[in-house]
Amino acid sequence: MFAKMAESSGKVVGYKVIGVIKAEDFEKLAPEVESLIKEEGAIRILFDMSAYESEEAKAWLKDLKFGQKFHRQIEKMAIVGDKAWEKLIAYLAKPFYARDSKYFPTAEEKKAWAWLRE
Repeated sequence: MFAKMAESSGKVVGYKVIGVIKAEDFEKLAPEVESLIKEEGAIRILFDMSAYESEEAKAWLKDLKFGQKFHRQIEKMAIVGDKAWEKLIAYLAKPFYARDSKYFPTAEEKKAWAWLRE
């Protein structure tokens, strides 16, 4: 599931990614992000991957569609976590999910928020 983080404000929003991600999770996330884009224009988003376990196969397509639908409206995406593959996700996010993306270790989450707010 995606749990909205308390640090979210204005066009900067963060989600803690918890457990196994299902297609339904993207069906809930997409309208929330779309609403924020309508309010704020382009947005900046943080995904805290520290509690992420995996993603169901059915969710992969929803994940790709999310990127396809919103990548032009997402100015920056911060991926926060401590796994090596999360660095790759941040790199791959740039052309598919956001105009700019960056990886931050969990210990540097505050830096991720600061980068999004620049």
